[in-house]
Amino acid sequence: MMVEIINIGDELLIGQVVNTNASWMAEQLNMSGFRVLQVSVVSDSRQHILDALAEAESRAEIVLISGGIGPTKDDITKHTLCEFFNTRLVFNQEAYDDVASMFARRGYAVTELNRLQAELPELCTGIPNPMGTARGMWFERDRSAGGKTIFVAMPGVPFEMKAMMTGEVIPRLRKCFQTPSLYHKTILTQGIGESFLAAQIEHWENELPANIKLAYLPQPGMVRLRLTGVGDDAQVLHDEVDAQVGKLEQLIPDYIFGYNDETLEEIVGRMLKERGATLATAESCTGGYIAHLITSVPGSSDYFKGSVVAYSNSIKETILGIDPGTIFEYGAVSKQVVSAMALAQQQLFKADYVIATSGIAGPGGGSPEKPSGLTWIAIATPETLSVSHFTFGDSRERNIRRTALQALNMLRKLLG
Repeated sequence: MMVEIINIGDELLIGQVVNTNASWMAEQLNMSGFRVLQVSVVSDSRQHILDALAEAESRAEIVLISGGIGPTKDDITKHTLCEFFNTRLVFNQEAYDDVASMFARRGYAVTELNRLQAELPELCTGIPNPMGTARGMWFERDRSAGGKTIFVAMPGVPFEMKAMMTGEVIPRLRKCFQTPSLYHKTILTQGIGESFLAAQIEHWENELPANIKLAYLPQPGMVRLRLTGVGDDAQVLHDEVDAQVGKLEQLIPDYIFGYNDETLEEIVGRMLKERGATLATAESCTGGYIAHLITSVPGSSDYFKGSVVAYSNSIKETILGIDPGTIFEYGAVSKQVVSAMALAQQQLFKADYVIATSGIAGPGGGSPEKPSGLTWIAIATPETLSVSHFTFGDSRERNIRRTALQALNMLRKLLG
């Protein structure tokens, strides 16, 4: 089934708000077997909305709309939908009861402005909003070419739209349309660039069955490989995709660190917890970013002791106790200094494992001997010290992210 998404709002077009609704909606639809044909973003303008609705109707069997159905004057979507479907707003008692109940739970009286939320186009079917006061609206209209187009209007507030999509809209759409089974499996890789990865798995990719497609999804520090299978039998499809994943695991075992929505910080945390081990970080070029990733995982206090952000040489010397002579002879960005940072932090925090980083994040500060992006990473374990260096590039933000993921993956391998 072909779907078109229309997101409404001036704030999306001027860059004030990032349009996360479109990507999330498309992902959910795709996983449910619906193909998204197009995504459009239009302003809070009656004519623009009318034009977008008419164009979408000519292409798609399902049109999903988000934004502009609130109670304020700039929310014109409901009125424009009435014009498009040649209908009028009418008071809906069920919608009003929901609004009144929500306000009563919060200790507020329903204002006249909020009462307007209970007015819905006469031709639509209201969709409950468990997270807010603006009901969704479901319209159906016959197409001249045969069949019908379903239009669904939802709030633009992401958490309201998401609750409505998962709880009401997608289940209703699946009752209306027969969709094929889809199965996605995402393989997470680290330590190899997209083009080098593609070269290593080229033969495997070429041999994929016709009903299984591969997508490369690179981001700083990692490449995600998403396999998507389409078929009539869900269990057979799962088995087919998982069999291909098994072949891939044999090809690139050193680069795969997880699957689907897992993160390196979650995986490392789980491994530390299973061993009853502790971790600390001593960060220079990453500026505490590794500690941030680690502590973003619930329960990380069970294994993470803390961090020293030793950005300046004076902190390396006074807090970590690094010999000034070592820094003078080899420079802060060196194997010798990052090794000393890891070992010193291991003693200072009495941690089983320590990640230490020192590098030139860029874009400036480099030299022919030590270019921008040069990074040293040291991992101290109870038995060993592992040190590696990398040269990532000139983008400061990307270098910090890539260093953090590289360091976490180095620790993962040592824990494994």
